[in-house]
Formats: sequence, structure tokens, C-alpha cells
Amino acid sequence: MPITRITTRSSFTELILAAVVLLNVFQLFVLPLALLPASAAWAWSLLPLAAVNLTLWALIHEAIHHNLTHASRDDVSLGRLLSIIHGAPFRVLQIGHLFHHRYSRTVRERSEVYDPRHTSRGRAAIAYYFRLLGGLYVYEVLAAVLCLLPARVLVALRSRIGGPETVAGLILESLASPERLREVRVDASLIFALYAGSALAYGGYAWMLVALLSARAVVISLNDNVYHYRTPLEDVVYARDLDAPRVLSALMLNFNLHGAHHRNTRLTWRELRGATAAGESRNAQGWFSAILVQLEGPIAVGDLETHGGRH
Repeated sequence: MPITRITTRSSFTELILAAVVLLNVFQLFVLPLALLPASAAWAWSLLPLAAVNLTLWALIHEAIHHNLTHASRDDVSLGRLLSIIHGAPFRVLQIGHLFHHRYSRTVRERSEVYDPRHTSRGRAAIAYYFRLLGGLYVYEVLAAVLCLLPARVLVALRSRIGGPETVAGLILESLASPERLREVRVDASLIFALYAGSALAYGGYAWMLVALLSARAVVISLNDNVYHYRTPLEDVVYARDLDAPRVLSALMLNFNLHGAHHRNTRLTWRELRGATAAGESRNAQGWFSAILVQLEGPIAVGDLETHGGRH
């Protein structure tokens, strides 16, 4: 690829990154300090900005796979910045997502699937709907809290929450090195400082900050497993490519083409559309309808097809 094309694409991504950072600064500080005192009607600006959370996560996702700038150190630095704004340490998000690629649709990583031999559908539904409607983001934020605990507490917690049916223990184990734990604790401290400062800025309007974060939780959680819901088990590569309006697809940096990403994680967001247009399998289901289908709830393990041996 010509150097000029790489530079142009990188510059465009940097422009998007800067816009996302500035829009979050607007939400967290400019709005409460400069605009709300003049008129509470400015609160309505938070509604359309909820969609920016899709772009924020998509940029973090690019940094996780070192596809943001193609310079590992820069991607980590930018990923840490974006993740602090998101509300969870970058290393937690990175490790968790890489485990997703490693264990997707296996017993460790299939959020809508339950085993009727061990749990009832009602109990499975409570956990499923909590995660779907905001709980995933809550878990990410909780990870920031846990990382501030003493190392010995984390070791004890790892043994309690670990097991063959979750990646939680593996994530904590991956954070155990002093250097990595130090980095995560710095990021967690910055997260709490950022949002404590924003809460002070909002003052009597602090409920708006809660609403902002609640919208983020719902948007992020709903979009997380939509590409895997009802897909075959034991096939870590498979994911759906979902159709979405061009504006929405651009907003989430083509994240709706998730199948192409799973087939080749080195593709940047700009290259995903070309990969699907070049003849890769494409699911005709729309993104909005797929989001709604998830509301059907948890699925018994025996009701899904299994693809064996693709680990």
C-alpha cells in the first residue's frame, strides 16, 4: 500500500479519535460548567451523543488489536487514554477481548447459553438480561475497583471467581505481574479522578452524569454479543456480519462487520468493508433486528448447533 494512502487513512482515524475525545470532554466538563448554568435545555444534547459510545469502543477495539496507528506503543498509549474516558483500564479491556477471540462460543465465553442440567432458565435469564442491558459495562467498571485492591486479595478473589466456565479468573491471572498491575492501578485512579471531577462539575445536575453513564452501559452491553447470539458453539472464528445503515456503520467504524474481523483480526476498520465485498460470507440480518432478537433471552445448550474442533 502506498505510503500516502497509509498516511491519509491514519490522519482520518486520528481526526475521528480527536473528535471523540473532545465530545467526551464536552459531556463531562463543558456542558455542566459552561452550558447548563445558562439553560438546562442543553441536557438534551446528551441524547444524540450516546451514540458516540459506539465510536469510543470501536477506537479502543482498534487499539487492542494494534490496528489504530500500527505502532504498538502509540496504540497502547491511545488505548489507555480512550479507556480511561470509557471508564475501565485498557489492559482489562484488552485481555478480556483477546480471551473473547480465544474462547468465543466455548463453555468459557457464550453469554446467552445455559445448561438446564445445572441451572433453570429463570435463573439464567436474570444473569443474562442484567449483562445484556448494561451489566457488561458494570463488570468493566467493577474491574477498575478490583484492581485497586491489595495483590493478596486479588489472588484470593481469582481462586473464588475462576473456573472452567468463565474467563474472569484468567483475566485476573493475566493482570498479576507487578508492572501490569501498576499500570492498571494508575489507569483506575485516573478514571475515578476524571469522573469524580465530572460529578463535581455537574453538582446538582449529577443525575445527568448518571444518565450519561447508564446510556453508555446499555449501548455497549447491547452491542457486545449481538454478533454471536444463536451462533454455532465451539467455533471460535465464527461471527456475524450485520447490515447497518451507512451512517451507523461509519459511526461504529464498521464494527457491524464483525465476522470479517474474526476471520482476520489484522484488518483495520477501513479494510473490513472491502473484505466482505470481496466475497466473504455476509449475514443478511440487520443490526437493529439482531439487537432486538437478543431480547428473546437465554438459550439451552442443546438447542444450538455445535461445530467441533475449530479452536
